[in-house]
Amino acid sequence: MFRWLIVIFLALLLINSVTPWFRKLGFGRLPGDFRFKVFGREFFIPLTTTILLSLVAGAISKII
Repeated sequence: MFRWLIVIFLALLLINSVTPWFRKLGFGRLPGDFRFKVFGREFFIPLTTTILLSLVAGAISKII
């Protein structure tokens, strides 16, 4: 269990470090990504970006 916590922590660090690079490429602004305001707070649901990145990760795991 401790090993999985370390893996998740490292994955979150990696995602956090490459997020600005993904934004420059257009991820987060795709047609299926929802951004809306409710009671003065902005919410962001990156549905299309999540599906696209999952497909890429799946393709990479098949190759490896």
